Order: sequence, then C-alpha cells, then structure tokens
Amino acid sequence: MKNLKIYIVAAGLVFWASCDSGFDEMNINPNALTAIEPVYQLNTAIVASAPVYGNLSYETTIVKQMITPFSGVGAAANFNQDNRSVAAGNWQRGYRNMIKDLEDAYHATLDKPEYHNLHQLIRIWKAYTFMFLTDTYGDVPYFEAGKVFREGITNPVYDPQEQVYDAILKELEEASAAINPGGPGVPSEVLYSGDLNRWKRLGNSLLLRAAMRLSKVNPTKAAEFVAKSVAGGLMMSNDDNAVIRHTADFTNNIGAQLNGGQSAFFYLAEDFVSFLQENDDPRLASIAVRYVGASSGASQNESVANRDPAIQIGMPLGYDNTTVSQAVEASNLVSLWDYSQLDRTRMANPQAPSFLVTYGQTQLLLAEAVYRGWTQGDAGVLYSNGIRAHMEQLANYGASVAISEGAIQAYLQANPLEPGRELEQINTQYWVATFLLGPETWANFRRSGYPILSPNNYPGSDLQTEDFIRRLTYTDAEINVNATNVQQAVSRQGPNIMDTRVWWDVP
Repeated sequence: MKNLKIYIVAAGLVFWASCDSGFDEMNINPNALTAIEPVYQLNTAIVASAPVYGNLSYETTIVKQMITPFSGVGAAANFNQDNRSVAAGNWQRGYRNMIKDLEDAYHATLDKPEYHNLHQLIRIWKAYTFMFLTDTYGDVPYFEAGKVFREGITNPVYDPQEQVYDAILKELEEASAAINPGGPGVPSEVLYSGDLNRWKRLGNSLLLRAAMRLSKVNPTKAAEFVAKSVAGGLMMSNDDNAVIRHTADFTNNIGAQLNGGQSAFFYLAEDFVSFLQENDDPRLASIAVRYVGASSGASQNESVANRDPAIQIGMPLGYDNTTVSQAVEASNLVSLWDYSQLDRTRMANPQAPSFLVTYGQTQLLLAEAVYRGWTQGDAGVLYSNGIRAHMEQLANYGASVAISEGAIQAYLQANPLEPGRELEQINTQYWVATFLLGPETWANFRRSGYPILSPNNYPGSDLQTEDFIRRLTYTDAEINVNATNVQQAVSRQGPNIMDTRVWWDVP
C-alpha cells in the first residue's frame, strides 16, 4: 500500500509537470502589445506637434493676431491673466505625450545599426519639442525628463535654459550630420515618407532657428551655429516644409474647435488686420472673412460672409465682451460678431494643414543672419524669397486661398528690404509667415522685439512690470508634486510669474 501511494504521487507529479509544459505560454495573450515600434512613437510625437486650440488663448493673442473678448474658463492673454489651467496645455502635451514617446524611442534605437537613421530623426524631433517647451516656460527638465519608466525618475530636476539650449544645438547639429541617406530607410515616418535628405535639411533649418534665439544673449555662439546650419544645408523650397496633413479622421484641432462650439469666440486682432490692409497684402484675402451685420454668433452664416480685404475690421484688444461695445460703436458695426474672423471654411477648415517649419520662415531667418554678418548672401533677396514662399505656401489650403503670381510680384516690388529698417521688416514678415504657429510667433517676437505692437491695456492685468507676457507659468501640478525642483528653478530664473523673462529674452 505504501508503495502504491508513492507510485500515485509520482504519477501525479509527472502529470503536473506535463500539464505545466506550455502553461505560461497559454496564459499570454498573443495579440497583446509587448513592445512599440519606435517609428510609431516618433510619428505620434510629430502629429501631436500640430498647433492646438489652446495656443489661441495665449501665444496668438500675445502677438496680437487673434483675440477673444469673452471671459470665463478661457480667460488668458486677452486679459493678461495667469490662467494656469490653460497655460498648462503645452506642458501636458509636451511632457506627458511627446517627450515620453520620444525618450522611449530614443533608447529603443540607441546603438542599433538597423535603426541608425531613425535614431537621428528621433533626436531632431526631440530637440524640436524641447525648444517649444523651454521657450514657453524657461528652465525645464531636460536631462532627467521622460525617464520615469526606464530609470524611475518621477521628479526630474529642472535644468537652466542655457544648458537646455546647448543640448538642443548639439543634438540638431550632430543628428543632422549623422543622417545617412544611403543607410537604413525609415519609409513609415509621417513627415517626409522616409526622404532622409529632406530630414537632413529640416534638422539644419531647426539648427538655424535655435541659433537665432541666441542673437541677443550670445551673438558669438549664434553666429557659430548659423554658420554650421548653412554649411549643413537648409530647406531648398516649399517642398521641404514640415507640415502635418489633416484628414477627416485626424482633424486640425484649431479648425475643429472653430467649426464647433467655439466658432463665434475668436476674431482677428486689429493690429494684424491693419498691417495687412495698410500694406495691400494679398494674404488678407486668403485669411479673413467678415460676417457683415451679424448680431450674434448664430447669424454668422455664409449668406452675409464677405472676404473683400477692404471691408475687414480687426477687433482691438483691451476689452471684454461688454466694454467692447465702445469700439463696436466707433467702427459703426452692428455688434462684436461683426468683426473679422479667421475663415473657418478655408484656413481654419478642420482638414487644413498645420505648418511647423517652413522654407519661408527659414529664408527670413537667413536674411537676418546675413544682415548681422553671420553668413554670406543677399539679405534683400532672401527677404523676398521668404515672403514669396509663404504666399505660395497658402495654396496648400485650397484653390480659394492661393495667391496669384501677379499679386505676389506686385507686393514684392512695393515692399523691398529698406536700409535702416532691415530687422523690423524681416521680423515683421516672420510674424505673418508664422501665423497660426503661435509658440514660434511669440518666441520670435520676444527675441527680436518685432513687430512693434502696442500693449494690451486691459484693466486688472496680472502683469506687474512688463508690457507683454514673457513666459507661461509652471503648472500647479508640478508645483505640488515636484515642488523642490520647481523652487530651485524659480530661485535661479526668477518668480513664477508671466513677467519673468526666459534666459535668451534680454531687453
């Protein structure tokens, strides 16, 4: 009996062992995602870079291109108020989504020959993302950012913006040079469908953009990296533009909002409309629509739409939806809904493209670099090239937005680069050429001081010493969760207020 029990136990062990064979495999879902292809993470970060509706509340309003007179949860630059729920948008989009994906993809491709070129593209877009984050907030986490999963860093240290820019310049220079068009392809990336030569030119054009940020704070280094960007090869035409193509499934966020519940909230600002109007700029006809005689948002319909540049009227800043009645009466309008808007059937269409880095912008920055003596060329020709490129770029929004060759030539002939006004003209044109790319428009406005704009004089401003908002404040979530590191940044950079200038923004 004893021996029989031993045999039964032994048989049971054998049976259990045989049943366990393959048990782990049986309990793993064969369809579950265990790893992410890094090119998809790059693509996710790229498409997340398209400007969003929240940028209208701060960046585009600060530079007086668009404006809403309405208060409430969206009150921001229209009243010079520190609305951190809105100001947090760039942080949440940049760190929670883009940097997390890019940092993971960076390490997944590091030192792997089959991913050599993809790794360089990730480095370039990571630099692009950090530039927009540090330009918005100043000192930000860089060297410890996005490392929560790999290294368990939940409270990253904030790095001085000067060090962040040193890293951005290094990454752009090295990654652009390291791209090997004859090496492993990246056909599934969404920006250029694997055209590595265009990526190389994009990287160098971003290097030029980053270098020009230093024009006041460190002109010697700015000149050094301008020369490197030119030597590496810049964008050659509008075919090199970094543009996000939107579809019915992946809509333009600004367009979707302006065609939805926010359709009657935002208007073109008086300064922007007046500049285009006074200079007979054909772009105004591509951008604006006025619903003449509209007495409410509901009455803004196509039957009263007028796109004639001569009758466009921009809304002035400094008012809310009640006090603006003074300006409405002075302009002989029916109501505030009678002001000009960004045409939501064309440039603000839900499927309108989003331009991130363009040949036109690059030519204008290069014109300034030539004027400053940092590289060779004809500043006047480059200036005209930049204007032309932006005007021609508008055809991507559709035939009704395209500007004729005759109109382009007439404008260029009437608006040459004038001696003594070079910096003002170049950077004012950059203001126009970056329309709807709020973070970049605002950054260049702070760097260059152009265009010359009158401050928003709305009473009750949160600004204490400055005429314009110089940065957005750190999020309440960061202040609560990462308090020690935020406080170190504040003690180094200055108070966590909108008046504090970032490192490169010197008077």
